[in-house]
Amino acid sequence: MQYRYFLLFFCFFLGVSAQTTPTDRLVKGTIVNSASTLPVANVNIININKVKGTQTNTKGEFEINASVNDTLHITMIGFQSLRVRVTNDWIKTGTARLELTEKAIALEEVVIRKYKLTGYLEVDTKLIPIAENYRYSISGLPQAYEAGESSPNAFTRVVNSVFNPADMLYNFFGKKPKELRKLREMKKDDTVKNLLETKYDRETIAILLGIDKKDIAEILSRCSYSEAFIETANDLQIMEAISQCYEQYKVLSKSK
Repeated sequence: MQYRYFLLFFCFFLGVSAQTTPTDRLVKGTIVNSASTLPVANVNIININKVKGTQTNTKGEFEINASVNDTLHITMIGFQSLRVRVTNDWIKTGTARLELTEKAIALEEVVIRKYKLTGYLEVDTKLIPIAENYRYSISGLPQAYEAGESSPNAFTRVVNSVFNPADMLYNFFGKKPKELRKLREMKKDDTVKNLLETKYDRETIAILLGIDKKDIAEILSRCSYSEAFIETANDLQIMEAISQCYEQYKVLSKSK
């Protein structure tokens, strides 16, 4: 008799666990322009929790795997970014209609010639600074990536970060292992990689890592990346740089 009660209790416990454990579902939606109500194509949708991405088709429709309470980050050039949470109602109804609002941008002045070139080759060659930042290539990607200074003390600031608990890198890398593991997942998803390769605003990286955009420049600066790289690199290059810095941190922290 006791065995039967135990068996019933065990089956009930398994049933409750199955109900409370989040499972992936295929979430569907349609994205439209809030002003015109017309569908918006090629909108980027990233599941922040699972670091998976997709895009809308010509009808503004998309599908992505998600669980209840996952957050979707939606971006499109010329529109305000949008973050929405996947709810039970969304999954039950099967689809959702989301609206993007266009940005109001007024361009007052556009500066094209950064170095004030004169048009005379002999003079201009002296005005353009020579960058001595070393770069490395990643298989499968067209761009090269800066690896920081090639000098004996290039990683001095990283070492100091490990041995100084008050340092920013120590606090950042030590307290965000879960977020930093997302960097590996980001490399596996082609949609996410392609999106980051075309972005320069650091918004998506900041959201995925749970930090402020202004902190990204400070992190890379302490990892000996140049100011030129930090200002001009696309988001995919920035992601790879932070990933490299994190790997260096892990090696140094193990030898501490």
